[in-house]
Amino acid sequence: MIHLLDNPVWSALTSGNQHLALGNNQAKYFQPGIAPFVAVASNSRENYQALWDTVPGEQTVAVFTTDPDLDPSPWTIAGRIDGYQMMYDGNPPLQQPEPPVSLLQDEHVPAMLELTRLSPPGPFMEKTIRFGGYEGIFLGNLLAGMAGHRFHSGPYVEISAVCTHPDHTGKGFARQLINSQIRQLHSAGKQPYLHVRADNTRAHEIYLTMGFVTRTAMTIYLLKKQ
Repeated sequence: MIHLLDNPVWSALTSGNQHLALGNNQAKYFQPGIAPFVAVASNSRENYQALWDTVPGEQTVAVFTTDPDLDPSPWTIAGRIDGYQMMYDGNPPLQQPEPPVSLLQDEHVPAMLELTRLSPPGPFMEKTIRFGGYEGIFLGNLLAGMAGHRFHSGPYVEISAVCTHPDHTGKGFARQLINSQIRQLHSAGKQPYLHVRADNTRAHEIYLTMGFVTRTAMTIYLLKKQ
């Protein structure tokens, strides 16, 4: 049986993130400035041709799939990132009072972009905040850490953009922010999950200790037109 999260971007673009979607019933992508992720209804030559015809310009895009040997013709594979998809399997963690976690809004976008430049969590653009749920830890006027939501795939919501300022690592900010995201999603009746690179063994191990379980291997393919 195919699980919604086997094709997480398609599930998001046809459910919780559909207000951010462009495309058709074969191929979809996020509106400009939000994210470079695209998806097809299923991995077929016809659907990847539809994606080719639908996505404008010559931009490089990224697709999530459980297929370790994808043939996305007529697209060319420009790179791949092997990783894991992890599901939270625990009770909501207790709230930590200090330092306080603040809701991030449009006025904070410049600080968010600067933080992701210094500590890249993955693609983060001027309109990525539209996914919602972003929270941060401020030390004075400095955004020292943040985390938020990305793919809203039906009952599942991905925790993403977890990053810490290089001058403030090792203080537990990432763990505190992830726990805050878990509480936020649980209170909304959603199941938290996330993606982690296979070569980031330290993060993978930390997520396991926090109550996440590895659901499946997940590959991100970078695709370009030639």
